[in-house]
Amino acid sequence: MALNKAKKVEPLAATPLVDSTLPVSRVRPAQREGLSERLSGSDARLDLTSLPGFGPILERMLKSRKFQFYFILPTQIIFWLVVISGIFGTLEPAQNFGTAITWYIWFALMFPATLLIGRAWCLACPFGGLGDWIQRRSFWRRTQKKLGLGLKMPQVLAEYGLLMSAGVFIILSWLEEFFNIAGPGLPILTSIMVLGIIAFSLITFLVFERRTFCRYLCPLSSLIGANGSTGIIAGFRPRDREVCLNCQTKECMRGGTDGYGCPWYTYPATADTNTYCGLCSECYKACPYENIGVYVQKPLTSVIAPKKRTSMAWVIGALLGLVIFQQWNALPSYAAADNWLNSVMHFPHYPNPVDYLLTIGAVAGIFVGIAFLLSRVVSLKTKTARSFSSWFAPLMYGLIPLVGADYMARVMPKFFNHAARLPSSIIGIFGKQVSWADFHILPNNWLVRVQYLVIAIGTAVAVYTTSKIAGKDYKELTRNSKLARIISVAVVVLLGAGMIVLYYFMNGAE
Repeated sequence: MALNKAKKVEPLAATPLVDSTLPVSRVRPAQREGLSERLSGSDARLDLTSLPGFGPILERMLKSRKFQFYFILPTQIIFWLVVISGIFGTLEPAQNFGTAITWYIWFALMFPATLLIGRAWCLACPFGGLGDWIQRRSFWRRTQKKLGLGLKMPQVLAEYGLLMSAGVFIILSWLEEFFNIAGPGLPILTSIMVLGIIAFSLITFLVFERRTFCRYLCPLSSLIGANGSTGIIAGFRPRDREVCLNCQTKECMRGGTDGYGCPWYTYPATADTNTYCGLCSECYKACPYENIGVYVQKPLTSVIAPKKRTSMAWVIGALLGLVIFQQWNALPSYAAADNWLNSVMHFPHYPNPVDYLLTIGAVAGIFVGIAFLLSRVVSLKTKTARSFSSWFAPLMYGLIPLVGADYMARVMPKFFNHAARLPSSIIGIFGKQVSWADFHILPNNWLVRVQYLVIAIGTAVAVYTTSKIAGKDYKELTRNSKLARIISVAVVVLLGAGMIVLYYFMNGAE
């Protein structure tokens, strides 16, 4: 069985294990059972390094130890400018470079970029990049001895996957709302937030090994990992999985002469999704067989094809609940409820943490209820078929395109209403104050229509995705797969319609 046949790979003599900080007690035999069925639908076919002309150039880039450094350096410079501008720049948020580029440009454009190309942001992330440099004690050189304790994430916590990241994101989002950081509020608040994330990431890098922060704790990892699974970048995959399965040294995971072991703990031989590939190219450098390529895939492959993980399903439910809260909090009905609850609890102001968490939990709970009913009403009378997670995970994966579309629509007002202020904020870095008209790229009535369109497209894509997933994942769970598919699709349509109704009443509110 060789699931990827991009080019013939001849086994080479294995290089010695050089990363003494990552011992492995034994080499496990290759596990092939069920591999072909699980991976056949998720195997990308086009290796970018095999393309004529472009391929050799990309290969040289990926082999260079400076590859990721050149992506991280520009964002590192920009983020430190954000911090400095927030502390020492103008107090006017719309004219401050730090707030303008963070909330009007970066946060707004990250969503469409993620939906298209997956975890490409992680390749250039200044938080992970700075942590790497300090932990490895080098900007790009392959070092042996790392700085820090090098602990592993406890297995009992690691099993929750990106759910911990989603929890951090929910906490950070509440703090942002409470202090009005992304309003944007006072520029120094943006600087404090960025410095707080940097401090949190550095502590994690010094306590744990590799990119534990990025895989489990980064507040954006769950958002990028879930929504990025719609993208066309599959990540680094083996050209021939048999070579990986027969490899006795696993340099891609343990580290080799030229590359570190995968910082994201992703084994290329069994990778079935782009969700956990940070595109750092370390496995590409480390593999002694030159058996790794960087692949593209059809859109939605990493949503439809992979094994559905219950932890990711809970992540999607939490992210959906959060974005629905962000829509509801723009309506008068929320203000009335929040003010009443604050008065009862003697809480200072919006948003009350109780209604915040209850809203997120209630939205996720609706889909928990739907999955439970499916597992009881239309399932076979077997343990697997009546398992709640067997229905919940596929149902939530089908919502990913719609959740991504809703996040994108939600941040559009900041971009279209205020992105034109960025040039004047850049000039302001050099001490020049420029009067810039409050120019809107789109008038508000057109902005709302674009939001409707984005949600409509997200709904249509989610209907397609849900239908494909139901046909694949529900066929062993029920004799009435058609009914299960109809119910799942109806849930998507109702959710999309509800989102559009909320945008109608919000009228493009930021």
